[in-house]
This record gives sequence, C-alpha cells and structure tokens, in this order.
Amino acid sequence: MKSAVKTAFLCSGCGNDFPKWHGQCPACNEWGTLSEFKISKRSKKTVSENRRKPASLTEILYKQSTERFSAKLQEVDRVLGGGLLKGSVILLGGSPGIGKSTLALQIVVGCGVPSLFVSAEESEDQVAMRAKRLNIQSDDLQISGENQIERILEHISLLKPELVIIDSIQTVFSMGIDSLPGSPTQIRESGQQLLQMAKQRGVSVIIIGHVTKEGVIAGPKMLEHMVDTVLYLEGDGRYDHRILRCVKNRFGATNEVGIFMMDEKGLLEVSNPSELFLEERSTNVAGTAIYPSLEGTRPILVEVQALVSAANFGTPQRNVNGFDYRRLSMLLAVLEKRMKIIMGTRDVFVNLVGGLKVNDPAADLGIISAVASSALEKAIPPDFVLIGEVGLAGEVRSVGQLKKRLKEAKALGFTQALIPHSGKRSIKPLPKGLTVRPVSTVQEAFNILF
Repeated sequence: MKSAVKTAFLCSGCGNDFPKWHGQCPACNEWGTLSEFKISKRSKKTVSENRRKPASLTEILYKQSTERFSAKLQEVDRVLGGGLLKGSVILLGGSPGIGKSTLALQIVVGCGVPSLFVSAEESEDQVAMRAKRLNIQSDDLQISGENQIERILEHISLLKPELVIIDSIQTVFSMGIDSLPGSPTQIRESGQQLLQMAKQRGVSVIIIGHVTKEGVIAGPKMLEHMVDTVLYLEGDGRYDHRILRCVKNRFGATNEVGIFMMDEKGLLEVSNPSELFLEERSTNVAGTAIYPSLEGTRPILVEVQALVSAANFGTPQRNVNGFDYRRLSMLLAVLEKRMKIIMGTRDVFVNLVGGLKVNDPAADLGIISAVASSALEKAIPPDFVLIGEVGLAGEVRSVGQLKKRLKEAKALGFTQALIPHSGKRSIKPLPKGLTVRPVSTVQEAFNILF
C-alpha cells in the first residue's frame, strides 16, 4: 500500500521546497539549509471538475458593482475602493499592538453580514473581552479559537459566513505538512486553501499577518501575490493616530490611505487629517514650512521642520524622520552647490510632524526651504505652501495632481503657494483666494520667501 504522505525538503534560507535532498540549495546557493518534512498527497482532480463557464465583461462588471458591501467606515471603504468585494482576499499587516485585530472587529460589525472570526492567537474569551471594551455586540458574529486549517474550512462550510477573519495566518497550520506553524510552507499552504475557498464560495476573507523587524509581512512573498489586496496598518507608539495604507489592490487605487485615531473605544475615523497634522503648527519660527502631500488620491497638508546647527564633532549629523535620508543628502548638496549656503560643517535635523512618512518628490521644495530658513534664521511666511520637485541643477520641476493639492491648501486658509512654473498650465482656472507664485529655480523661490 502506498503511503499517504510523501517526503520533500525545505530550505530554511529562501523558503523553497524541493522533491529531493541537495547539499547546496539550488535557489539561494546556501549549504546545509535543507531539512526534510512530509506532506500529504492530494488526489488529482480532473479538468472537468474545475471547469468554469466563461462570462461576458458586462456581466462581470455588473456582478462586481452589486456584490460589494460597505464596512460602514468611510476610511476603510476609501482604501478598498468602495467596500469589500465578495470573494476577495485581503491581507492586513502591521506591527504588534498597532490595532489590526481591533480594526478587523470593527469591520465585521460595520459590514453587518454573517461572519466568522477565527482567532488562532487568542481564546474566544479574550476576543469577547475586546469586543466588550469596544462596545461591540452582534448576533451575526461567530468566534472560533481553532488554528487547524482543515477544521477552519469545516466551520466555514457549516456556518456559511459571508465574511471570515483569520487572526493570524502565521499561527494557522495544516496537519498534512510536517513543519511548525509560521513556516513558509505552512503559510503558503494555508493561504492557498483560504484563497481557493474564497473564490469557490464567494466569501470575503481578511487575513491578518505578522510583520518582520524590517516592516514587511512575514512568510513567503507568494502570499502577497496570491491575495487581491494588501493593507498595512501603520503608526507610532508616540502618537494616537493610525494610517491604513494600501500597497496592492486589484479592485481600486493603490497607495490610498485612511486615517484613524486610537482610543479606548477603538479606531475612530479622522475626516480631515490635514487639521490633525497642523493642529500644533509652529508659526513665525525659522525652519518650518507647509507641504501638501498626496497619499493615493487624498491631499494631506504636513508641517516640515528643520533645524540647522554648528557641528560639535568632525563629521556633521544628518537625521531625518518621515523622509528618505539619501534624498535629503541630495537636497543639502544642491543647497550648498547652487545656493552657496554652507552645509558641510553643520548638523541638519529634518522631521515631518505627526509621524507621517512620505515618498513624494513634491516635498523637495518644502524641505530645502525649511533647511535654508533655519540656516539663515529667517522664517517662511505662515500663509505659504511649497510644492515642487528639486533637480540637481537647482531647478523646480512639475509634480502630479497639483490642482488637488492647492484646493486642500485653500480650504485650510492658506493664501499663497509656490509651485513649479511648468505646472501653471495644469491648474486653470486658478483657485479663488489663493495667490499662485510660479518659480523655475530654487533661487527664485528663496528670493520670494526670504
């Protein structure tokens, strides 16, 4: 009789598995990293069993528009592109204690559909205690502490929920695989079975995932390729706000963000994040500037602070929070070479207030102006916003979505804006009550500001 399991070999370095043993891993070329494990043999299905009838594009689009359901949280619906789509699989990652389980509970209650919350890390009593603290009560929500994927699928088949939460994928395991929960093989197998179930039954699944110390979701990268949407819940322990960021979305825009405030009642939506980040803004102080960031399709005004001081040691310090360190070094080189402001003997500290992290070239003009303001001890007028990418020649280049950024600045009471000269054509008609000052170089911007 043939055995019900077969042997394979897993590489601890790259996470790939192979049908036979090698002294050197064929994928990552490391020696002695392969270890034996056993996996169950699956019965082969015929083509006819998996046959799916083709459908017209119009029928599919209509089906998608009618099969979305709202989470009753505008920030979540915005990030997801209009709500949860039936049969979609969403991967939610974040640091420990950031609020992933809390957000998942609030989504379940907001959707108001029959749901199953599988807490493989906590008992049912612990989940119930959190729900009580958040004042959550729902007859449609079933809670399970199961962590074996085969039994989880049995619960789904029996209860027939429309929404399933898996908390977390790193603690779910399959009995057919002889490896520990959290290993790349276990995560890949569990994720594949959940994906197959979601597509066949039309069940929406939210998978919560742990992150590594580098900030990426733990496990094989293939997990992020399999799912439809990848979300990260970001935040800083020093601040109460949380940022839900979308990095992959097959049904909506990527890089969209939702802003929340964390308190004892859970995550509260922030309808106007610009007011949040400018709440304690410093005015008439050298070294501060306002820059309209664009997170996905949403403009957010951010205060940039810079401090320049004489270096006490031979090598000057370069510290930055919320912005790319290497891009800051480039801007300081432009400031010294083109503007003749000596930076080689000075410490430079740059901070984006509120813990927000941006990767937007449009922040260049605001950052380089804030650094120059601190170095020259001259304050930037408080009614200015600064937008523009800075090139190595000291030129100010155009940026995207300029009209949307200016509209947000006007709504918050700013009256003047420095913009790239080439972007003036894209904002006609000009916003009423906002004076636009086009500049071609950083030198022109400094002549206006200082």
